[in-house]
Amino acid sequence: MQSIFLDTLQGKTTERPPVWFMRQAGRVLPNYNQLKERYTFRELMDDAKLAAEVTLMPISDLGVDAAILFSDILVIPNAMGMELEFTDHGPVFNKPLKGITNPADHLNPDPSKLEYIYKAIEEIIRQRPSNIPLIGFCGAPLTTLCYMVQGISSNPNFPEAVKFLFQYKKEAKRLIDAIADLSVVYAKKQIEHGIDAFQLFETHANLIPVELYQELFMPAVIKISKAVRETGTPFIFFPKGLGTGLRYVTPEIADFVSIDWQMPIQHARELVHPEVGLQGNLDPRMLYASQEEIAIELEKFKPFFRENPRWIFNLGHGFLPDIPYENAKFVVDWIKSTNWQE
Repeated sequence: MQSIFLDTLQGKTTERPPVWFMRQAGRVLPNYNQLKERYTFRELMDDAKLAAEVTLMPISDLGVDAAILFSDILVIPNAMGMELEFTDHGPVFNKPLKGITNPADHLNPDPSKLEYIYKAIEEIIRQRPSNIPLIGFCGAPLTTLCYMVQGISSNPNFPEAVKFLFQYKKEAKRLIDAIADLSVVYAKKQIEHGIDAFQLFETHANLIPVELYQELFMPAVIKISKAVRETGTPFIFFPKGLGTGLRYVTPEIADFVSIDWQMPIQHARELVHPEVGLQGNLDPRMLYASQEEIAIELEKFKPFFRENPRWIFNLGHGFLPDIPYENAKFVVDWIKSTNWQE
């Protein structure tokens, strides 16, 4: 497959950076909103043809260089026996693990509950354009554990889940191991069914000290990464809010690391091991600005790319749901039409 995204992941020289967006298959697209009027989120995920349609929608509607599987990070706890309901206000666990003694004993991992996702991957592969790679993903262990322990929290700091880590470190390690083990099975199955790259989403790396993250969670990240990369599949790690802890992201951990919007991309390059490529990191809120202002912001990335060609353009987090579609399209068009060498 000739793909600017895969070429960049493999260290090949390209005339411009590849571009894709986290949460690109979703509410920023008018065509997705039309589908949502007829189907629930769960229905879109469960039906292979619908999931493929949503996954590939940003290719035609935005012109991005890669598709990412339309799914959810909470499919892992769901497959571990935790009942999950997708409501109009987001996913809800009927019985989160907080307050339960030895919560790891209450899990019942069943990999067969993920089979519908592999059918969707096969359908995407059948329909996709020949030059468009498919990115698979799952949630990283800390983020997944936070939701499992606390449920869906209106408090983004997940206080009950964080307290659990400090109070019951031994039991936390059991949960982390269980999450990592099923995530490895899930990642390898995605690869078997045809994904071309894999991203691990650690959306809440900022919740605990870097040293505690290194102790409790990085071994699980490495375990998942090793399973993915042993197959020859590139591995992207997105530790949102890890901050100066980025200096610990070495080639052992990832091929590329995705940088959030809190840190200038140049600073990230100084922190991250030079053999690890970068992805990111436009602030998604910038897309509320005028297109003239967005273009000024994008210009700032050009000298960075000339010095650092192992870079994938993305946001520093996912699309916000009310971002104007026209601005998202403008970013892709600008990246693909500008002269990155001048």
